[in-house]
Amino acid sequence: MSHIHALDQYHEEDSPIHRLDARPKLVVTLSFIVAITAIPHGAWPSFLLLLGTMGIVVVLSHVPPLVILRRSMVALPFALAAVTLVFTIDGTPLGSFKVGSWHVSITHQGLVAFTSIMVKAWLALLVATLLTATTTFPDLLVAMRGLRLPRVIISIISFMYRYIFVIADEALRLQRAREARSAEPDGKGGHSIVWRARVLGGMIGSLFLRSYERSERIYAAMLCRGFDGTIRAMRAEELTLADFVICLGFVTYLLAIVTLSRAHLRI
Repeated sequence: MSHIHALDQYHEEDSPIHRLDARPKLVVTLSFIVAITAIPHGAWPSFLLLLGTMGIVVVLSHVPPLVILRRSMVALPFALAAVTLVFTIDGTPLGSFKVGSWHVSITHQGLVAFTSIMVKAWLALLVATLLTATTTFPDLLVAMRGLRLPRVIISIISFMYRYIFVIADEALRLQRAREARSAEPDGKGGHSIVWRARVLGGMIGSLFLRSYERSERIYAAMLCRGFDGTIRAMRAEELTLADFVICLGFVTYLLAIVTLSRAHLRI
């Protein structure tokens, strides 16, 4: 289960960002994401200002910038679904081409909207990655409780984080078993695509059944130990004046950027 340590390897760093309480960090992160969403398309100076702010925070966190950059790119391909905006938003045409009997035009407004969505998605992933790299998961759960999130949601997130690694290890064992049973004397294996699809379907079904049965056993064990839907945790420490000042300062800073960008002022 080395993937657990790969996620937690920077939690023990000693930096100003690590020493901050998880609650103001979570509030600032959520405010940052809301600010990114509220900034209109094409406000490039505002995006650059937010990126520069993130760069300063990354330096203060002592986490290697390449690590943050690499982790933030993982989910970015999903934002490519917005590429259709390049062809569907009306505006000043930049070029056109034919796809069969279809005449497709690329517009300036569509290109700006698509690029803005990609930048917004990347900035949101960047700040979320930095939060998880500088805050332990138990501290994040405490912060969620401090923000009065529903207990059910907190419990689901907690169990998901705890057992996703167990499921991943189970999948690795299934994969090794498949490779051991499908090898050929010449070192090759796999057969046809249809055979691989059938085997993969069986592996997915087996993984689902094993996960379901494991969850039933875990839940029964929890009920035997008095679980009532609430995960008990130690009482969080009181927030200091510095925590309030930093949180309020960042939120005010983000609000100013959003206000100026929506007023069409170039910062």
